[in-house]
Order: sequence, then structure tokens, then C-alpha cells
Amino acid sequence: MGALHAGHLSLVEKAAELGPVVVSIFVNPTQFAPGEDFGRYPRDLERDLDLLRPLAPAAVFAPQVSQMYAGPDGTAVEPGPRAAVLCGARRPGHFRGVATVVVKLLNLVGPAVAVFGRKDAQQCLVLDEVVRDLALPVRLVDAPTLREPDGLAMSSRNRYLEGDDRRRATCLSRALQAARRELEAGERAVAALEDLLALHLADADVVEYAEVRRVPDLDRPQRAEGRLLLAIAARVGPARLIDNLVLDVGPREVRAAALLEGGQP
Repeated sequence: MGALHAGHLSLVEKAAELGPVVVSIFVNPTQFAPGEDFGRYPRDLERDLDLLRPLAPAAVFAPQVSQMYAGPDGTAVEPGPRAAVLCGARRPGHFRGVATVVVKLLNLVGPAVAVFGRKDAQQCLVLDEVVRDLALPVRLVDAPTLREPDGLAMSSRNRYLEGDDRRRATCLSRALQAARRELEAGERAVAALEDLLALHLADADVVEYAEVRRVPDLDRPQRAEGRLLLAIAARVGPARLIDNLVLDVGPREVRAAALLEGGQP
């Protein structure tokens, strides 16, 4: 959606390994609910273009809202059950807006591969389901989350954070790492892991969720085994932040994993 940072640029670099790159920049109004931050979401197209120039994409597609939507009551894409949990349960209509605009962008650009960031893990899995269900001729690839030196996942919304809010925001990544250590120590009880996540989120103002989910269907696992998503959404000061870890949990080993086939762990 613009307000590019190093995490976004890493997606462009990943895409460049696969072929010529088209970068889309579009702050999509239909994925914001009333009262959310659509109006203040950072926008600076000239800065974004300056950051992209050294990477030399084949094109940058930055449409206006009127080019993407003929009116408020047009056709929409209703995503499947993966959109009903986590962020989807707390932001009604969000993934409907995401799915609709991404299908439009894929139809307009016609890529063979589309690269998405793993920080938006649920979005990746929702869109993977949409692409499969609609038989769209594109392969989705997820790329790893980039982090600041203190562990905070890179995000355009980090611009909202100042002073103590910025310090407190690192509780999300600290909680995830604490849960990973507990898994490495042999814990396999989902409730115990979720309690640990919540315990380490005391610095957040509001914890929307801190959950363990199964990949790819996002169901609740009975035990913390197999490919798992550890997912957090929390509010710190003026920012709603999300973060996650994707892990392969075996009997004796825990290791980082990708969400989608072809993704880099």
C-alpha cells in the first residue's frame, strides 16, 4: 500500500529473482472499516518511487481509487473460511476488501508469480485460497518478515510510534520468541503457549489476539505439532500492530518455515 520500507524492497528483490517485476502501490479503501486509519495512512508516492528506482522494476502500477472501483456497490470477492478468524474476526469486511483488490490487480497485471510478505501471514493464506478456488493462473510466494535491530517487525504503521510507544511495541516479537523457546523446550500444549504469549504482551495497551493456528487452514490445533502459525495482533499507542512466526514443530526439532509452497523459510 505504499509508505515503502526495507521489508517491501526485499519483496521486490525476491520477485526480481523470478523475472521482470511490476510493483503495485495502492491504498485500498475497501479493506479499511469506518474509524480505522485510511485517512491518515502514510502516503508519499514520490519517496516510494525514489526507493524503487535503484531496484529498476519493469513498471510501477499506482492507480487512483476511481480506476479500481466504479462505485461503492460493485462486484466483490468473498473469501473462504481462512478469512473468518484472527484479523478477520476483528475487522469485518477487511479480507473481502483485500481479496477483491488483489484479484483486480492480478487480472490487470497478469503476473505468473505474486510475492507477499509473511508478516501479513493470514492475508497470504486467504489469498492462496482465493487463487486456488478461482483457478487464477498465478503462483503466490511468501517472503520472510524483515525486522528492526530490536526485533520489531517492519511496518508502514511503525511511523505512528514515538518514544515509549516505540519501545513497548517490541513486546510482540519478544512474546513470539518466548513461545518459540518454550516449543524448543518441549511444550506442546496450545493453551500453555497462548498463555505465555499473553503474559509477554503486558506492555501492549490492548491485545486483540495471541493464538496458535494450524497452517494452511488456520484451524485450532489440538496440540502444537506440525506447521503452525503463532499470531499476535495488539494495539500500542496509536498503532494496531500484527506479528507472527511460522514454525515446523517436530518431536525433537523446531525450525522456521514458509507459509506457501516455494516460500523461503
